[in-house]
Formats: sequence, C-alpha cells, structure tokens
Amino acid sequence: MTPLPRPTPVPPSATPTHGGLRLPTMADAGRWALVQFGLIVLIATIITLFLVTVFGQRWKPTFIYCFFISLACSFCCQSLRHVVGWIRWRVRRYFGWPVDGPYDWPGWPLMLGCLLLGSLVGYSLGVEMANFVTGFQERGLLNSNWRRALGGMLFSLFPGVALTLFFLGRSRLAAAEAKAELARRQAAETQLRLLESQLEPHMLFNTLANLRVLIGMDAERAQAMLDHLIAFLRATLSASRSERHALGDEFARLGDYLALMQVRMGSRLRFEFDLPEALSDIPVPPLLLQPLAENAIKHGLEPHVGGGLLRIGARVEAAELILEVDDDGRGLDPQASPSPGGGFGTQQVRERLAVAFGAAATLELSARPEGGTRARIRIPRQALAA
Repeated sequence: MTPLPRPTPVPPSATPTHGGLRLPTMADAGRWALVQFGLIVLIATIITLFLVTVFGQRWKPTFIYCFFISLACSFCCQSLRHVVGWIRWRVRRYFGWPVDGPYDWPGWPLMLGCLLLGSLVGYSLGVEMANFVTGFQERGLLNSNWRRALGGMLFSLFPGVALTLFFLGRSRLAAAEAKAELARRQAAETQLRLLESQLEPHMLFNTLANLRVLIGMDAERAQAMLDHLIAFLRATLSASRSERHALGDEFARLGDYLALMQVRMGSRLRFEFDLPEALSDIPVPPLLLQPLAENAIKHGLEPHVGGGLLRIGARVEAAELILEVDDDGRGLDPQASPSPGGGFGTQQVRERLAVAFGAAATLELSARPEGGTRARIRIPRQALAA
C-alpha cells in the first residue's frame, strides 16, 4: 500500500495581540460603546432626578445638560485613562518592570489625576454642547463662582468615577475568569500528559515481548521489527512535545505502528486508511487511535486464524468528526467482560477524550453486522476549535 503523505503543520490560531495581550475586536468596541451609552443615560437620569427633586429645576433642560456633561466627562476621563495607561504600560515594559494589570489601566494615583482633569475639561465641553442644543448660555466652571464651580465639579466627577469603577470591576472579573480557565486548561494538559506517559510504556512492553519471541524464531524479521520500532519511537518522541498534532500526522504515526505489527504477523495483517485531504489538518491529541488499533489486533485479528483487515477512517457527519477503527476479526465476546472493550487501551482513550474535549466527545464499541468490531470516536467540530 502507498504510504500516507504527511500534511503540513497546523498553523496556530491567529488572535490579534499587542505585546502578548489580546486586543479588542470591532465587536468588543461596539459592545463597550453600547454599555457605556446606557450607563451615561442612567447616570444623567439619576442626577436629573436629584436636581429636579431637591432644587426644583425643570426636567427637560436639566436632563439635556446632565446628559451632555456626563457624556463629555466620560469621554475625556476614559480617553485619558487609555492614553496614560498605555504610556505607563510601555514605560514599564521598556525598563523590564512587571506589568500589574491591563495595558490601558494607569493605576489609581494616575487615574485620580485623569478623573480630575477629564471632569474639568468634560464639564466645560458638555456645557457648550448643551448650550448649542438648548440655546441657553450656561457658564462653564472657569466662568462661575467658586461654590458653583465646586458643585459642578463634584457632579461632573460622578460619571467618570462610576464608569471607571464599572469597567475596572468588569476587567478584573474577566481577568479572574481567564486565569481560572488557564488553570483548568493547564490541569487538563497535565492529566493528558500523564495518560500519554501511561499509554506509551503499555504499547512498548507489548511490542518488546513480541520482539523477544521473534528473535528466537526469525532473526531477520526481528531486525526489521526493531528498525520499525526505532522509527516509531522517534516519531513518538517528536509528537510528545506538542499538545496536539494534525490528524494526518496521527494517521502517519499509526502507519508506522501497523508496519511494525505487520513484521510480526506477516500477511495475516492488512490495513487501509481513509482520510480525506480536507480533514488532514484537524488538530487532535497524539496517540488517540493507536490504542484502538492495538486492541483490534490483540482481541480481534490475532486470535482469528486467517488474521484480517484493519480499516481506519475519518469523516465529518452532522458537524461531528467521526474516527472509526474497524476490523473483521473475531468480534466482541459478550462473556469475556460485562463491559466489552473496557480494557486499558479503550479506558485511556475515553479519559483522553474527556480531558481534551469534555463530555462532548465519546467512544463507542459495537459489533459489525458483517463480523468483527467497530470502535467509533465522535468529536464535535466546535470542541476541536476550542
């Protein structure tokens, strides 16, 4: 049979970053602007209710002035926050100092200065915009007496402080969630590595036991088997350095293993691959199919007098990636175990699927109508992209 071509490596997902930090997308900016506008309307309404109730001011012009002052103060304070925070972040990175927080957060001492300056400029700008809309000629902070200026300054600080606290709390919550997700992924990857470290010696011991028998029976075939084992272990070492590799690499690695088994079984073992080119770049955990192929040989084809055919295929069906390992050997023995196929290999595959993809991925073992056994892995495409 012709060897399976190795595909090109899977490129990492392109996420826009700046210095390793995720940059906001247009959708993020749109959601941020919508939330900020809603908060500004709410703040302007609260201040208007206070002024109308306590000081008896008219509702409509008061709301217009409160809205434009809140809008201008928020814009000025948040713009200064972004600019000063970015400058601070660049300076700390330049000198190699630790970056404590998002790149657009300047820290509270500098943020207080941003709030004071932004509120001063925003109040004057908001009054001018409201004067344009209403036709009135209200005075800004610089043209008012100190009591009016102090009261206006206190009210203008409210939008900037409220929005700052809201978005700071939101960013810290998002950072905590990201840290928890990172910890969960690291724990899952550690468990996956542990499962791989258990699985590879299991396969290796079986192969060495077969090699020991073959040395006494046929030294030439034993030497060929040893050569295939070296090639397989070299590929295994390379794959163990990555968390996932291309499905095409998984099939190619499985081809090395089956070539190794063919030396021992000769013509009693035949195998076929069915991997569409469009699926060869899909990332999957290493050593996902090899335990199933090993089980098919050990429990299905080897006990069968004439051996048989092992077929490994992949396809997409109803937004799921389907991986199948079929053999036409002895088939499942329902009296051998209350849970057919519940041995070491299949249990490891189930645990690896659970670690890598959660409960969405499954492994099913069933008897083929035409004889033999079928192992079928189902992985939602959405889980593969996560």
